Amino acid sequence: MGEKNGAVRTGGISVETQHIFPIIKKWLYSNKEIFLRELVSNACDAVTKLKRLISLGHVRDIDDKFRIDVTLDKDARTIAVSDNGIGMTAEELDKYICQIALSGALDFISKYEGKEGKDGENASGIIGHFGLGFYSAFMVADTVEIITKSYTDAPAVRWECSSEGEYKVFPSDRTERGTTVILHITEEESEFLSEFKLRDILDKYCAFMPVEIYFTDESKKEESKDKKDDEDKEKEPPKPINDTHPLWLKNPSECTEEEYKEFYRKVFRDFREPLFYIHINADYPLNFRGIIFIPRIRTEYENLEGQIKLFYNQVFVADNIKEVIPEYMLMLRGVIDCPDLPLNVSRSYLQNDAYVKKISSHIVKKVADKLNSLYNTEREKYESLWNDIKVFVQYACIRDTKFLERVKGCLLLPLTDDTYKSISEYLEGAKEKHPNTVYYATNKIDQAQYISLYNAEGISVALFDKVLDTSYIQTLEGEKWDDCDIKFVRVDADVAKALTGDGEEYKSEVLEKLFKKVSGSENLTVKFEILKSDVPAIINLSEQSRRFSDMMKFYSMSSGEKFDGLDEDITLVLNSASPVVRKLGERADDAGESFSEELEAAAKRIYMLALMAQRRLTPDELRDFLADSYRQLEKSLS
Repeated sequence: MGEKNGAVRTGGISVETQHIFPIIKKWLYSNKEIFLRELVSNACDAVTKLKRLISLGHVRDIDDKFRIDVTLDKDARTIAVSDNGIGMTAEELDKYICQIALSGALDFISKYEGKEGKDGENASGIIGHFGLGFYSAFMVADTVEIITKSYTDAPAVRWECSSEGEYKVFPSDRTERGTTVILHITEEESEFLSEFKLRDILDKYCAFMPVEIYFTDESKKEESKDKKDDEDKEKEPPKPINDTHPLWLKNPSECTEEEYKEFYRKVFRDFREPLFYIHINADYPLNFRGIIFIPRIRTEYENLEGQIKLFYNQVFVADNIKEVIPEYMLMLRGVIDCPDLPLNVSRSYLQNDAYVKKISSHIVKKVADKLNSLYNTEREKYESLWNDIKVFVQYACIRDTKFLERVKGCLLLPLTDDTYKSISEYLEGAKEKHPNTVYYATNKIDQAQYISLYNAEGISVALFDKVLDTSYIQTLEGEKWDDCDIKFVRVDADVAKALTGDGEEYKSEVLEKLFKKVSGSENLTVKFEILKSDVPAIINLSEQSRRFSDMMKFYSMSSGEKFDGLDEDITLVLNSASPVVRKLGERADDAGESFSEELEAAAKRIYMLALMAQRRLTPDELRDFLADSYRQLEKSLS
């Protein structure tokens, strides 16, 4: 452009430039790449303002297709951001740029729309940071130019400013409406003269801005001109790098399942499909939109940290914002667009803002609503997802009683037969045989005998085999279920009434002494019960002491300290109806307390078999059991 015919005027930025410019260059933003977001946001703002004037009738309709162009010229060492929006007059340039107004949008809103705007609408579509945000350009540039022409057809002007704050204003021969900002990149920031770098920044911050953005690398443009074969090819129309109408702005009814999955893959770069998603359209008083995803976890040990991307009117603000969701829901992934938050929001602001807390509560409610909806309308799908979402739901229930209250009806119990029941369904089926009691196992293999005993009597056994289950069970026991208390009992912790039958009572004090002797523990409790099964004996543990022991083991693993366990309150239940127990008792009574080796060996075997059905033997126990078995085998063959 033929503009350098002498400056109309010169001057200095109307603040103490020796103080403000060093701050801008080093501390305005913690991340220098933000400069491109600011400039593109300003360009978007300029287009939005002009569209608003058109809609208000202040400007005749314009046929131009609105767009923003980002152009890299490596040879000239420049980055240019251009728009065909509202533009500026010389006076506006002086007011919004030279005086470093905090936001030109404020004057725009008050002039054309008042506080509420036309028909009660506000100006939330205006980003409103064409002011201080513009000066982020000086973090990477030693000279910045602005070439602008107002929509009013006032004379175009060119503004040029050095990193010291000294500027000049020239007349410009620009004929097109709009603004172009040209950055002359410093030697120290040459990394930004990379197509890959700029595309990465644009993809991160500008992928969903509401105005089409086009990127051009001038060096590639020159290279293509030199290729004759390219000249003959029909050129495809260029495509914008952004999606101007992202999925979260649409109504859920307009979106397909595949669109949600594709959006998730694109935004979070995860090839796995999410388990499910929640589309949020919150109106007054919250006014935010977003899509929340429950990601799929490969294994229970995978450390999957969630990711919430915060947007402001489709402009990316920050990544991994934990303040907008509760700590116990950090595995969530999603995008949230909050036009009521400032673009340059700080973490301390988020932590203390009441609006953010309301957003967090709303998200929790929506997650609970989604779980209930899946349970009520897609039960089969919900059950297929339960093992994937169980840890997430359990942890949320432990941490938040309000969340627990909301999802009580859809909490599932995985059963040892690989089916599922809700807690209410389980309790309904337990009314006759074991009211308000849930029997559970922690290991289907180790506790197989116990499970079979309960199943034989028509009692379903739940499976709780994860570390978190102990705390989860205690949380559920603290709640009322149909105005009744609920208790969870492991299958080896109590002899249910359903497992006992009628018959002649049998008890032998001598047999009690025999089993205490062979067990090697004086603390062993021996009890006689008439069991419906023909199993000679089973081991019972104290539910509370075992839970405490499990808790101590968990905390010892977390702290790295060794915990060898507590002396568990073990009860050996001898089946009075078992012929084996009766015969052993008769021989023990005949022997008095002078137990023969054969008698002790038989009692030891019954005890060890009961122990094996309850848990895995220790190495010493297994060694002794095998040695004893081989001796008995040798004796029977001799």
